[in-house]
Amino acid sequence: MKKDIILAGVGGQGIISIAAIIGLAAVEKNMYIKQSEVHGMSQRGGEVMSTLRISDKYIYSDLIPYGGADIIIGLEPMESLRYLPYLKQDGWIISNADPFVNIPNYPDINVIYNEIKKIKTHILIPANKLAKELNSDKVVNTIILGATFPYLGFTKEEILRAIEQMFSSKGKDIVDLNIMAFTKGYEYALKYQNP
Repeated sequence: MKKDIILAGVGGQGIISIAAIIGLAAVEKNMYIKQSEVHGMSQRGGEVMSTLRISDKYIYSDLIPYGGADIIIGLEPMESLRYLPYLKQDGWIISNADPFVNIPNYPDINVIYNEIKKIKTHILIPANKLAKELNSDKVVNTIILGATFPYLGFTKEEILRAIEQMFSSKGKDIVDLNIMAFTKGYEYALKYQNP
């Protein structure tokens, strides 16, 4: 198994947590893993991109070439589009549908949606809305991770153990909340119809 993943969003959205959960699942499976440093302005609100490469064979570089990403995980729709040149022809783009409007000239969201929808293998998930249903805006990233899960190559048990390991120091309530968020994202992805 080999997966090259680009994580895109803005600072403070939880890109590092997603990468850490996937990384924990990979380590438990005795896989090789390389992650790039976060690129961009990682303070809250600035553009952020990270690469995550996992494989059952040795990985020589942490960089993903153009056209080499199996998955783009986007916590913000415009940032998802920014890295589209990296996506393989049959790669998946899983993106939050809810924009993080932090600039005065943010593009028309419908134009962004239309560009994402041109990718046959995409999921646009209203993660902020789903997080509100759980009364927590802090689990948007875990919801998006859940929507990405079917394309990662791990079992559900492996990811759930990684979530538990990631959040266990914060208590059972936080672990349970993140598991509910993961499940909500996963269930949304299973029902998603490409419009």
